[in-house]
Amino acid sequence: MPIVDNTNTEELDRYERFVRTSPYATTTQDTGWSEVKSNWIPLYVYLEEAGEIVAAMSVLMVNAVGDQKLAYCCKGPVCDPKDVQLVDRLMKEAEAAVKEHNAFVLRIDPETAFDEELHNRYAELGYVLRNRNVSSKDTTQPRFNMVLDLKGKTEQELLESFHHKTRYNIRLSERKGVTTRYSTEKADLEIFHDLYVVMSNRHGISYRPYGYFSRMLDAYRDYTRVYLAEHEGEIIASAVAISYGDKTWYIYGASGNEKRNLMAPHLLQWEMIKWAVEQGKERYDFGGVFKLDQSDGLYRFKEGFCHPDRYSEYIGEIDRVFDEEAYRKFVSQ
Repeated sequence: MPIVDNTNTEELDRYERFVRTSPYATTTQDTGWSEVKSNWIPLYVYLEEAGEIVAAMSVLMVNAVGDQKLAYCCKGPVCDPKDVQLVDRLMKEAEAAVKEHNAFVLRIDPETAFDEELHNRYAELGYVLRNRNVSSKDTTQPRFNMVLDLKGKTEQELLESFHHKTRYNIRLSERKGVTTRYSTEKADLEIFHDLYVVMSNRHGISYRPYGYFSRMLDAYRDYTRVYLAEHEGEIIASAVAISYGDKTWYIYGASGNEKRNLMAPHLLQWEMIKWAVEQGKERYDFGGVFKLDQSDGLYRFKEGFCHPDRYSEYIGEIDRVFDEEAYRKFVSQ
């Protein structure tokens, strides 16, 4: 069975090379994601043809219904999700191994556009799909992502494509003396996290502990930048982005309670977009939104960079259910 032995360095390196060089590479399918999600159990599965890996899935498992586990292949698998037969073979290859860990479901949610025909092809093979048939807040990841297409575009063309108010805010920030820099140092990550806590408290939302971001920086140091915006010697905003595969992914942003009128988060986004362009990335991913209207604060901010026709509606969750009762409990939580 092509399950990676995590203690075998050569085998793990071979798997990582495939995952990182595949046209379907995603940050959360890299083995580094198991270091970030350190309380989950990793399992790496692949298929071979003529001695070469042709498909892979990085699965993380955690107790979700008592001692029964959710087995989750986040933003995977690493192959063409429209090749339903190949994905099905890969899922079957993983089935025995995840069952050994007492998993009640094996879930994938590839970053591929919703398509009714594709939905039906998976359903015909016995998969349970969760997309338009559930609330937008009932899936593990938001199905709507604001994505800026960078292919073949210059910085000037991208800037001109933004909403006029977004362009104004970027220029205002520069005009008022806000400067930016980027870093891969833990000291600057701590500054980001301090602002992140302040912002979360301001909005009354929960926040991740510093250790989560510290592990992320360790696991993806070659791909990650911490961006900081400064005004008159004071850091007033910060953001974290990961460039991996064909895209740069804006992970988290943060701002303090003071000087919010200087629009530093807009300037930080522009600097991270320029980083993506410099690297020849095809997409800049602003991350998910739950609503495509102005009532969603995240949407209001991101829409200025990505007009309404630039969102991606993904296929959603594709589940292979092993225990119906546990699954029903899980999705109803």
